[in-house]
Amino acid sequence: MIKFCQKQIFIPSILKIAEGELKNTGRYLKEEMFNNTAVFFSEGIEELFGEKVYRSLDTAGINVLHRDIISDINIENIIHEAFAIPKQVDVLVGIGGGKALDYAKYCAHVLAIPFVSLPTSTSNDGFCSPNSSLLVDGRRKTIKAKIPYGVIVDIDAIKTSPPSCIYSGIGDLISKITAGYDWKKAVEVTGERFNDFAYIIANNTVWDVLHYQGCDIKNPDFLFHLANSLLMNGISMEIAGYSRPASGSEHLISHAYDQVSRNPSMHGIQVGVATYICSNLQENRFETVRDFLQSTGFFDFVAQKPLNKEEFMQAIDLAPSMKEEYYTVLSEIRNIDRAKEFIEEDEICRKILT
Repeated sequence: MIKFCQKQIFIPSILKIAEGELKNTGRYLKEEMFNNTAVFFSEGIEELFGEKVYRSLDTAGINVLHRDIISDINIENIIHEAFAIPKQVDVLVGIGGGKALDYAKYCAHVLAIPFVSLPTSTSNDGFCSPNSSLLVDGRRKTIKAKIPYGVIVDIDAIKTSPPSCIYSGIGDLISKITAGYDWKKAVEVTGERFNDFAYIIANNTVWDVLHYQGCDIKNPDFLFHLANSLLMNGISMEIAGYSRPASGSEHLISHAYDQVSRNPSMHGIQVGVATYICSNLQENRFETVRDFLQSTGFFDFVAQKPLNKEEFMQAIDLAPSMKEEYYTVLSEIRNIDRAKEFIEEDEICRKILT
């Protein structure tokens, strides 16, 4: 007799999204019985928010036993540096953008201690994902880590981030439409496993933000829903056990573009452009994707510094090889040509790919 059992998953114990939350960091850590921390900042972030965070930790009686400014995300160096962190540290805190969060998250994974994420931008869903994007043999790769113990998002800090970070988050969020389609097709074609709950969560995050089309991207309500949706996408990956709810053909194109481009753009910018193209290939909510990216100003922003069309075409050719046995719409060879034809003929593509 075959026995079936439900999968055990981990979700963050601290989930805070509001204005002014950085000043509450120490209190939230103390409530979870943490006493000693190591703090990791992205470059330039300590000057902006360090005083506020340190004051909060000190007021709550949290000792900072180690601090670092992160610029290097080479996995071998991270493993080495992780074991230099004092043994008394019982929680790691990452503050800033992707590098500091990915670094601290992987350190926490190596040391088997909790990690608390304090993103100061919403450029992608990595601040609450169970993965780290690190350099392995000189190439950026997604490495399994563990989902943060806590996530604290200060909307006031997010508002100070450059528009590029917000537009990157918009591009990464809308990609859940094409990623979900690819996942369902993979189930049909290859028998890949599927998780209804993870799919529903990832799908619902998009519809939550679609209600704010045309809204000022610095509007606190828009930023709250964008941050909340990206956070839930991270949790959907934990539920699924891999990145399928949040990553499909559009992410493969972006990964390939990182490899072939002499000047790659931000991850979410590339993913947003690829989502527009892949939604057309899939004949899947294309108008919804197009209208959202238009109304938020995403296309206008990308058009100021377009991606390289020739390199993007190369990335489409290379995309299916980015992950072996990972079925997407690009696994059908005819769709490679269809994607290129769309790029050549589409008016919006002529502005964002030159």
